Amino acid sequence: MNLTVWAPEGVPEVVAGADLAALLLAVTTLEDGDIVAVTSKVVSKAEGRVVAGDREDWIAAETARVVARRGPTTIVRNRLGLTMAAAGVDASNVTPGQLVLLPVDPDGSARRLRAEVHAASGRTVGVIVTDTAGRAWRVGQTDIAIGAAGLAVSVDFEGHVDPYGNELSVTLPVVADELAGAAELVQGKLTGRPFAVVRGRADLVLPMGDNGPGAASLVRPEGGDLFGYGAREAVIAAVAGQPDAQPPFGERASAEELSAALARVPDAGPEGVAAIAFAHGWSRSEVDSAGLARIRPDVP
Repeated sequence: MNLTVWAPEGVPEVVAGADLAALLLAVTTLEDGDIVAVTSKVVSKAEGRVVAGDREDWIAAETARVVARRGPTTIVRNRLGLTMAAAGVDASNVTPGQLVLLPVDPDGSARRLRAEVHAASGRTVGVIVTDTAGRAWRVGQTDIAIGAAGLAVSVDFEGHVDPYGNELSVTLPVVADELAGAAELVQGKLTGRPFAVVRGRADLVLPMGDNGPGAASLVRPEGGDLFGYGAREAVIAAVAGQPDAQPPFGERASAEELSAALARVPDAGPEGVAAIAFAHGWSRSEVDSAGLARIRPDVP
């Protein structure tokens, strides 16, 4: 299998109302089965998502909840469900004093660009909208797909058998993110090349009329992530015990799991028991006359 990735030169500065399909087709020739990657920044610029004002205020406006804080860095779950530094609010590659917000609907943006490319060129392509994000446990950042259209965003190998006869159980390559990373390698950050074209994976491109599940399907639901809070924030949330802070801890643990957790901290005391129970989806009622804490299920 051969894969070719290139980022065409010559794209002018993108402003509100810009026709992205026309800009793309003016600098490259597409074939059926190509995959077009476009940075979220130029999508946002074309859609009028450049704003002025205090950056912290815009981060707060784009934030669904805070995941972790470390000094000046704030990691949040934003309104799109993406866990990102500063909610994806960006002050780079824009006039000083301005900020770029993420597109309102990145999957919708990808669908529109796909349809416009087809209307203008007759070509059936897949489209991903990319943005830069950090990774847990790894230094640095890479690009991911925050929007997608006309593309199989992942490939499920569960149930397949490897050459040694082993059945695969949890192998789900997220090809949309892999394509976004490949695109960033040729686009760069400071080169003014907002588009990239990937050729050689036409098998991932869907026919017109089928836009696929989109990149939103790659976002875990609230409570579905094993790391819904940073380590410090998880302790604070559990000790505070506010009901609206419980969903990121996930579904209620079984009585056996909770019992095992409590056994690991035998001298936790009443407040420690309450915090452990809260983090496992249970609540401690008042201590009874025998000095025993009664614990009951709290979340479904």
